[in-house]
Amino acid sequence: MSNLKKLYQIAFGLAVFTIIYNIAEGLLSTYLGFEDESLALFGFGSDSFIEVISGLGIAHMISRIENNPNSKRDDFEGTALRITGTAFYILVFGLVITSTYNIWTGHKPLTTFWGVVISLISILIMWVLVVWKRRVGNQLNSAPILADANCTMVCVYMSFIVLISSGIYELFRIPYIDSIGTLGLSYFAFKEGKECFEKANSDKNCCCD
Repeated sequence: MSNLKKLYQIAFGLAVFTIIYNIAEGLLSTYLGFEDESLALFGFGSDSFIEVISGLGIAHMISRIENNPNSKRDDFEGTALRITGTAFYILVFGLVITSTYNIWTGHKPLTTFWGVVISLISILIMWVLVVWKRRVGNQLNSAPILADANCTMVCVYMSFIVLISSGIYELFRIPYIDSIGTLGLSYFAFKEGKECFEKANSDKNCCCD
């Protein structure tokens, strides 16, 4: 097996692992977020499900550029980007409305303990993925794979938002902090949705530059 083929297999394996991890994280986060009435954790889990759609497009992209490095984005990737972008916008709308309502009514989570635990795990795993994806992307001199690493880095930022908001609430029970954290997630989700549509309508790399 050539070194080039091995690197592409590693990149594909990282994409598949990201998909599987996001499914697990999404299921756990939405369930615990609903049970604990933590909107930030629930929104974080919902974002993970959207990242699964994006991940399918990225896995397909890696397979495409392995077979034809000079090929352009195909219909599958374009459709995945548009579906992902639409899902992000719907998520942002739901999170902003719900967090505003929670602030208005003074709603507070029962606990944000699991938000702290899940976000810490996510930061660790996503950071390892970022480093590994960047290493492979640099070895392949692949801008699309490096762009995917940048997208994974956005997941690290979102995990930090959940960690900070959940940690502050769990320690000090400050009202509205969970909703404020949710608005922080909404900002990044909106940016990701906007970038998805920009990439779908251009020849730029799939995901975040």
